[in-house]
Amino acid sequence: MLSDKVLYIRNLGNCPPAYLNDPARRNFYEIVWLQNEDALHVPQHDFQTLKGDWIYLIPPYRVHQLNKAGKNGVLISFKQELLEGDLKEFLLDVFRMFNIQGEFSCLQVTEESSKGLVAVLQLLEEEYNQETSNLIMMKAVLKLFLLKLIQLKEQHFTLQDINEKRVYEFMLLLEMNYQDKRNAEFYAGKLGISSKRLNQILKEKLDKTGVQIIHDRLILEAKRQIIHSENTIKEIAYNLGFKDHSYFSRFFKLHVEQTPQEFQNNVKKHVISHDNTLYS
Repeated sequence: MLSDKVLYIRNLGNCPPAYLNDPARRNFYEIVWLQNEDALHVPQHDFQTLKGDWIYLIPPYRVHQLNKAGKNGVLISFKQELLEGDLKEFLLDVFRMFNIQGEFSCLQVTEESSKGLVAVLQLLEEEYNQETSNLIMMKAVLKLFLLKLIQLKEQHFTLQDINEKRVYEFMLLLEMNYQDKRNAEFYAGKLGISSKRLNQILKEKLDKTGVQIIHDRLILEAKRQIIHSENTIKEIAYNLGFKDHSYFSRFFKLHVEQTPQEFQNNVKKHVISHDNTLYS
């Protein structure tokens, strides 16, 4: 279903189950825009109301499966390759907006900010629904939509400097190598800087060291596989490059404060009671 697509748009009301179960879905960024609905999570900030327009931003490879059944709104899914060729500064803004090191990001859309987003979304849907869609046009309109979301979240653009570019390059290298290369020296070497300097930059920009970010990425993939794959914990450990199953369990518990089996059991209970996998 998604294997030959770089962009997928649907109203939440007619989003087919085949989309949720498609293995290729893990490669897509997802924008879930709930319109005049209650939030699907418990907000940590003092929002004016829990009912309204909510935009959930879920990066690729995340563990969540939002319960969209019966909801009003729209789903926009896109592959990162649709953004390739843009300035690294913009791509880093997208990374940050989607909370690339976390599970998801959420925005509450005000009536005023909604107007501009709705106008751009209409342009995007019109082009998407053309019998012969123009990829260049879709890329341009999607970028405009993302820029409006960035403005909504931050109200300003990320300070652009050489270290921002290094963070983005590090994140790209991480996605390709995190299962095999788990030390900062490898990534620093690829970036042409010392591991000490890389850690200084990451600490400044993301408030974490290289090893912490690498471990976060491993845990994130472990959570995703525990929730969404049918593999055993032992098989998941092997898939992630852990030759010792017991070491993987200790590593997981150190970061999650639960064993993999405890995490899996708690997720199952959460899904039954909440009908979604917004569990961390």
